[in-house]
Amino acid sequence: MKKQRIVVKVGTSTLTHDSGSLNLRSMEHLVRALADLHGCGNEIILVTSGAIAVGTARLGLSERPRELRMKQAAAAVGQCRMMHIYDKLFGEYNRSVAQILLTGDDVENPDRAEHLRSTFSALLEMGVIPVVNENDSVSSAEIETGHHKVLGDNDTLSAIVAALCQADLLVLLSDIDGLYDADPRTHPDAKRFHQVKDLTPEILEMAGGAGTWRGTGGMATKLSAARIAMESGCDMVITNGARPEDLYGIVEGQDIGTRFLARKKEDVL
Repeated sequence: MKKQRIVVKVGTSTLTHDSGSLNLRSMEHLVRALADLHGCGNEIILVTSGAIAVGTARLGLSERPRELRMKQAAAAVGQCRMMHIYDKLFGEYNRSVAQILLTGDDVENPDRAEHLRSTFSALLEMGVIPVVNENDSVSSAEIETGHHKVLGDNDTLSAIVAALCQADLLVLLSDIDGLYDADPRTHPDAKRFHQVKDLTPEILEMAGGAGTWRGTGGMATKLSAARIAMESGCDMVITNGARPEDLYGIVEGQDIGTRFLARKKEDVL
């Protein structure tokens, strides 16, 4: 198996139960697969959602807060809880993790972006698995509509991280098996796209709205992420997060989910 630099983004719906509490079994299966792929010599970066949902459950709130400051407070509590569990689970497989929380300024400002690239590089050289999320406790781009969004959702964030780190592969773990020509939840005869070479207007029109109440993204954000990844020379795959063991086949290039084929590296440089 060719050694690769892989960014894996996991959504809130994969990480949590309907109640908003962490789905520990799902997290454990994901961590085991990532730790194993790391053990094969791959470099792994995990982009994780879920801080607000987990914080909401941890604080005993009956529903996701609507006021911005309360959302940000819930995110701060939830992020702490999530990193504690990631550190514990990865530690069981003798893997070290590092927390990186980003805002739009971190990736938009050239100097800060270069420092960030150097930090990722140093962590990966030392065999550490960076765990990345948007810094929701200080940034409102994702959780509150604003006029200027650089990140805006973790699908986009993961693609920006993949481009920044010159990753070979970006995998978006979602609650759907891939890109379909119609919503498979309402159209049982919908057909899955196996590969996408170009984001044509017809494909872009297939993007629906946001997914579950626990998440913020939909297919539109995933196609936006695909554009960023493909233009940076990174393949991207959308697949179902309920089967983290599929990551092995995806890394080997098997027909799992929908693979968006990158521009060739020499065309990007």
